[in-house]
Amino acid sequence: MTFAGLSAAADAPAADEADDADDAADDAAGADSGEDDAGSLPTGALWLMPPRLVAMSRPYTAVLFDLDGTIVDSAPGITASLAAMFAQMGLPIPTPAELLAYVGPPLMDSFRELAGFDEATAARALSVYRPIYHDRGVYDARVYPGLDRTVWEIHDSDLVLSLATSKPETPARMVLKHFGLLPAFDELAGASDDEVRSKKADVVAEALRRLSADGADLSRPVMVGDRSIDVQGAAEHGIPTIFVSWGYGPPEEQAGALAVVDNADELLDALGIAHRAA
Repeated sequence: MTFAGLSAAADAPAADEADDADDAADDAAGADSGEDDAGSLPTGALWLMPPRLVAMSRPYTAVLFDLDGTIVDSAPGITASLAAMFAQMGLPIPTPAELLAYVGPPLMDSFRELAGFDEATAARALSVYRPIYHDRGVYDARVYPGLDRTVWEIHDSDLVLSLATSKPETPARMVLKHFGLLPAFDELAGASDDEVRSKKADVVAEALRRLSADGADLSRPVMVGDRSIDVQGAAEHGIPTIFVSWGYGPPEEQAGALAVVDNADELLDALGIAHRAA
């Protein structure tokens, strides 16, 4: 796991508060005044602390999670559906590597930028793709190792959790429900089904709006994603991103991320959540 400017970007506790961490843990059982000096503790100690001290020791209050390439490997279903779409439209089918580039960004953007479609052709392509994907491709996916446990451990912590995906909300909900993860999320924000809301910054804004309406603490949100659009879209709202290396983004797309994690346990550590044994 690598970090870039964690203390500044994540609003971590001040160094002098960390010096008082031992006193805070000792006083927590009998005196409220000790709770103000919690500071940053090793994650293994979080299970021994009262809930308020655990909350104060974490760098974040809310987690926004990408879906494709972050929680699930959805590429097989998406690329097969795209290949069927190109065939149905009487167009040459791109190579597997070329099709993989469509996974993650808003699909209408990919139709314009990768396939070179004009607006009318892109809209037609979307109308052909959707029924194919909903009927055959949406469940052709797998949860990345440990990510189901990770999602539920975030849910079981004091952090609020929202999906923030460029995938339209209807198939995103289908995927989460299929894998038993839907109840773990406080909110589900994605592209609108008409693709009017599809850019990552707009999806992040919608997730924040819904969480705010729920009364969630949004003082220190963080994004978790696998593509540069996650980093850039969150940054437009002043939100740092933890970049997961197991997704579809090449290393150069990690630029600007607060941290890069290589597995589910490292992600929980970066979020300040003491993970339980698998």
